[in-house]
Amino acid sequence: MENLNLPVACRLTGPELQERRTRLINKVRIAMTEVKELEQGYAYRFPPEEIWIMDLANLITLESQCCPFLQFDLRLEPGQGPIWLELTGPAGTKDFLNSLFAE
Repeated sequence: MENLNLPVACRLTGPELQERRTRLINKVRIAMTEVKELEQGYAYRFPPEEIWIMDLANLITLESQCCPFLQFDLRLEPGQGPIWLELTGPAGTKDFLNSLFAE
C-alpha cells in the first residue's frame, strides 16, 4: 500500500453524518460472520445477501469521506458465496478498526 502520510483518524464532524455512520456501523458489526486478521487490517465476512452489498457500499462511501487513510476491497465470492470487506491501511489501522467495530 502506498504511504500517503494520512493520519489514522476520523474526520467526520456533522452530527447527522456521525449518527448515520454509527447506526450503519452497528448494523454491519452485528452482521459479521467472521473476522480475519490481515497484515495491514482485517477482512470481514458477511452473508451472501444482496442487502449487504448495498449496506457495505454505503459504509464504504461514508468511511472513505471521513477516513481517507483506509483502503476498501469488497469481494463477492462465486456461487452465492459470502461477501468479504477488507479494510487496510497504515500503521495504527488495526487499532482504529478494533475501536470502530467494538461492541
